[in-house]
Amino acid sequence: MDRVERILKALLDNLQEGIHIVDDEGKTIYYNESMGRMEGLEPKEVIGKTVLEYLKGVEEGSSTLMNALSTNKKIVDVVQHYSSDFGKKVTTINTTIPVIDDGSTIAAIEIAKDMTQLKELNEKLCKLQNLSDSKNKNYSFKHIIGNSEILKKAVNKASRASLSNSSVLIYGETGVGKEVFAQSIHYGGIRKGKPFIPINCAAIPSTLLEGMLFGTVKGSFTGAENKKGLFEEASGGTILLDEINSMEPFLQSKLLRVLQDGYLRPIGSNNAIDIDVRVIATLNEEPEKLIKEGKLRKDFYYRLSVIRIDIPPLRERKEDIHLLCTYFLEYYNKFLGKNVISIDEDVIASFMNYDWPGNIRELKNVLEGAMNMVENSLVLSKEYFESRTEKNRLLISTDVSHNLKGNSLSEYLEQLEKSIISEILQKNDNNISKTSSELKITRQNLQHKIKKYKLL
Repeated sequence: MDRVERILKALLDNLQEGIHIVDDEGKTIYYNESMGRMEGLEPKEVIGKTVLEYLKGVEEGSSTLMNALSTNKKIVDVVQHYSSDFGKKVTTINTTIPVIDDGSTIAAIEIAKDMTQLKELNEKLCKLQNLSDSKNKNYSFKHIIGNSEILKKAVNKASRASLSNSSVLIYGETGVGKEVFAQSIHYGGIRKGKPFIPINCAAIPSTLLEGMLFGTVKGSFTGAENKKGLFEEASGGTILLDEINSMEPFLQSKLLRVLQDGYLRPIGSNNAIDIDVRVIATLNEEPEKLIKEGKLRKDFYYRLSVIRIDIPPLRERKEDIHLLCTYFLEYYNKFLGKNVISIDEDVIASFMNYDWPGNIRELKNVLEGAMNMVENSLVLSKEYFESRTEKNRLLISTDVSHNLKGNSLSEYLEQLEKSIISEILQKNDNNISKTSSELKITRQNLQHKIKKYKLL
């Protein structure tokens, strides 16, 4: 073995991916330890054998290595389910490359990524999500907290959407409560007695997701079984496709066809299956931006956004912060066995001056951290937030009590908001677009506040 061969062997031996190389007759000439761990075998048990000799139930036509040898074509990202001679169940995603020399195929190389644990985990999650409603915490419209006009508009649209069967696209930043809206639409609507199955598209490779959504038939690929997809499992109900932009364009195209035609074909089948499933999809980035970047197909977006609901970020509805704090206070009193009755005015004022990039989720986590620090106090004061607020730049004002001047907290906060908007408006010569951009609120929300405070 020369120096280059030793270097290449050391490289292949230490890869996390499984590497399997066969000669022109299909006999194994290299099999690394990573592949052995996937299949529960020692490399020495495989060397000199064909795939058909050491794997159970694998036919020549379904072996990607044998296909690459016979067709001289590269096979990319194929899902394989099979059992080794020792009965280990294996799921991999394989890319198989024929090695051609002087017009003849002299070998085939297979690169395998182990997906066994991920597949099992996703199947368990789907089973858990499909349990009876009595065993799950289901959100409804009563869990959407806030009285701001901009939130009411989104809730009203979602409420009307719950009475429809059309596809829904929910757009909102991370932490605004997209799944709460999605569940509210399902459990508050005409499909509430049927399954609700959420799928995190970002957590599952598209090569696995396709089979999970549409199902498989026996023999469609190595080890494939007759298995219902989630669209069949959710019959009559709703599928939530979370972070839909994480789905590969080829799968977006297939799903678009299913939504348009109202039927699907499991992988490897020629038989069509009618489906009755409502799709709710979520995005945490602006759809127009994703379309421009090629991450979201335009035709797929149009099909999903029959009803589009934009959930406002917390910074655009700060008048809801007090209500949210009260709600979470009651929740954590029960959850943590506390007896806190209020939050200090200094803390609330600091909350109103913060932009909350993590939105409601961040607010909830900040309050949970503070509630864990409370012992016998009835008031959640700034001392319980110090470590968290310094990290998040939630600056507690020491002059708030003096500045209240006999006003209630809500009156003081309105005066503060009016003063800030007035100052930024004047700086921008009353330009609505520039002011809304600087304040990081929508033009509609700014115009509502201008009218409310009679600033123009």
